Amino acid sequence: MSTVLVLNGPNLNLLGTREPAIYGATTLADVDALCRTAAAGHGLTADCRQSNHEGVLVDWIHEAGKAYAAGDLKGVVLNAGAYTHTSLAIADAIRGTGVPVIEVHITNVHAREAFRHHSYLSPVARGIIVGLGPNGYVLAIAALAGLPPKA
Repeated sequence: MSTVLVLNGPNLNLLGTREPAIYGATTLADVDALCRTAAAGHGLTADCRQSNHEGVLVDWIHEAGKAYAAGDLKGVVLNAGAYTHTSLAIADAIRGTGVPVIEVHITNVHAREAFRHHSYLSPVARGIIVGLGPNGYVLAIAALAGLPPKA
């Protein structure tokens, strides 16, 4: 069975308690369960991870690139949190590995502070889903499931 890797960046471990008026009451554990259910519906498994550390996320993307090349991974769902707007390292990791990445944001970043309007990841992402809450992860998994197998 193929896998989708779901990566969450800094402060997403605080979902459910961090600014619930903005991010809602859904916890990261809820998001992980939602992703596992969505993946199973496509005959996939979801490997869900979270880190507050940029280098860890880069390492996981490198690992994903190898798994994708081996045909064991459909791609990555990535909510990089604030690293979206600052991390050339994560963008370079995506570009360097060639793994398909769907960038996800729970909120509509374009309706928020100006600094959130720019993403270093969007130019290297296969697609972008913003503002649809946790359901954005479900849509990202469906998008990855629909990609043709790696040739």
